[in-house]
Formats: sequence, structure tokens, C-alpha cells
Amino acid sequence: MMTGAGRGFCAGADLASGGPRKEGASTGENVAYGMEIAFNPMVREIAGSAKPVIAAVNGVAAGGGVGLALSADIVIAGKSASFVQVFGPQLALIPDMGCTWYLPNLVGRARARGLALLGEKLPAERAAEWGLIWQCVEDDALMEEAMKIAAKLAGGPSNAFGEIKRALDNALTSDLSTQLDYERDTQGMLGDHPNFAEGVTSFLQKRKPNFQ
Repeated sequence: MMTGAGRGFCAGADLASGGPRKEGASTGENVAYGMEIAFNPMVREIAGSAKPVIAAVNGVAAGGGVGLALSADIVIAGKSASFVQVFGPQLALIPDMGCTWYLPNLVGRARARGLALLGEKLPAERAAEWGLIWQCVEDDALMEEAMKIAAKLAGGPSNAFGEIKRALDNALTSDLSTQLDYERDTQGMLGDHPNFAEGVTSFLQKRKPNFQ
């Protein structure tokens, strides 16, 4: 699970330090270098995790902090939290940390462009209404709700959860017929796992499954 320490979730990159540097490189080359060696690998690691990742957004998520939050599988935010894309209006950059991929896929073209071009804060409640995040809760209930979700996921079939993540990502670049084939092949593989047998047995016995 990811959450912020203090009043905010993540304010984005540390602009004062300038980030990682290569000798003799231009400012832009160093910006790209920092993304290549640090930020992009982090997003890929979180998004590609075989286990579900939860983000508990406890305050403002700004700039790359938005991408960091959205790289999680389940994003839950407190009512005082907000999401803001400062890249274009304030820094003359494009959104990064996966924001140019997450935003249009989650909220559509019009809303993604509005957020990126105007840089206005998106309150957590509206983010939930738009489908950017899973849930918005009272601030004092944030961590309790996040831990409930974590406990539920921890007791589930981790092998199937990893395949669910891959299947949903795969669907973004597949047509229906191709995705149906993908589902068939994956179900065939999962159907031979002991967790499927346990799921069927527990269903018939009307008890909670005990997955591996």
C-alpha cells in the first residue's frame, strides 16, 4: 500500500534539487535522464506488480504524484485530497509518470485535456464521480478503509489477481475477438490451478474459500 507522510500524498518531483544529472548534459537531457532511471521504472514496477497495489491518497497529489497514485490498482482518497496537473500551465512540460496514459483511459479525452491544460485541482469526490479513483471517504476513515481493502485482497487468490491485471491492461490494445481468445487461454491456465478447485468446492459448501 502507498500513502503519503504528512499532509499530502505526493507533490511531484523535487524541482529545487534538479534531480539526477549527467555531466555535460543539457537541462532537458537531465530531465529525461531522471525519468529513464528513476520515475519510469518505478511506475512500471508498481503497475506491473503481480500483487494488487493500493494507493491511499491522504492529501494533494500534484504533478507526477497523480501518476504515482494512478499506477496503483485500487485508489482510495480522503475527502480533502485533490489531484492537480501542474506540468503544462506551471512548468511548460507534458504530464509524465504515466499521466498521459492514465487520464484519457480513465476519464476520457475532454476531461483529460481539461485537467492537463488548465491545471485546476480536481477534488477527490469529483475524481471518484468521474471514475479516476475507486472511492472517496472521510479523511479520518481513509487508512481504516484502505486496510480493509488490503485485508480483503490479501485473503484472495493472488495468482488470479495478477492475471486479472494483465487481462484488463491487454484489453486496452485488443479488439473483442482477440480479447475473447485471451480470456479463453487464461481461463484454461487458471482452471488447472488448485485455487480454482478450492473456489468451486467452497462455493458448493457455502463457506469462505481458503486460497493458496
